[in-house]
Amino acid sequence: MGFLIAIAIGSAIGLAVSSSKVVRTAIGSMITGLQTMPSIAWFPLAILLFGLDDSAIYFVVVLGAAPSIANGLIHGVDSMPPLLRRVGTSMGASRAGLYRDFVVPAAMPSVVAGLKQGWAFAWRSLMAGELLVVIPGAQTIGTRLQFARELSDAEGVMATMIVILVMGILVDSVVFSRLERRVLRKRGLGAQREEPGSRLLRRRELVGAAATA
Repeated sequence: MGFLIAIAIGSAIGLAVSSSKVVRTAIGSMITGLQTMPSIAWFPLAILLFGLDDSAIYFVVVLGAAPSIANGLIHGVDSMPPLLRRVGTSMGASRAGLYRDFVVPAAMPSVVAGLKQGWAFAWRSLMAGELLVVIPGAQTIGTRLQFARELSDAEGVMATMIVILVMGILVDSVVFSRLERRVLRKRGLGAQREEPGSRLLRRRELVGAAATA
């Protein structure tokens, strides 16, 4: 939930900064500053504002992930070839249509990279939040890790850490790596998968070409 909110906020901020020089001047450097700030440093403020509640964790997750998502979108828009903008303008695209049909699709590789980085920050913020903000009655991975530490259960600590690692790897490989390959493949930047039949046909063509040479 917190990561979805971070996607919405980060995308809105990224679009605002990339489309307005005034907004870029006002908050452009602040976004990078927020991205470099450790997420755990936000928890004292979050606890003061929201108390020992899920809202404190959501607050820190959003602050940890949104700047990376925004910077990914900003970098993608800034690195877009100017020719695409001129093509969209010459085709009569409106400002909204220009961003919808030309700018955002061209920035997708950087957007996906920002999403991956934002997910990493959100996951780390969530684990840190569950360690610091212990909600009575809630059974989370962080509380299990904390209880295992208090009981000097080394096996439990290591097992929980392995679960956290595996979950992070699974989300990255199942969601973000597939999305990244799909985006790159559409632009001819990723490795194209060949079906077994096409590989066999190509092999026969190579053998035939060598035989006739």
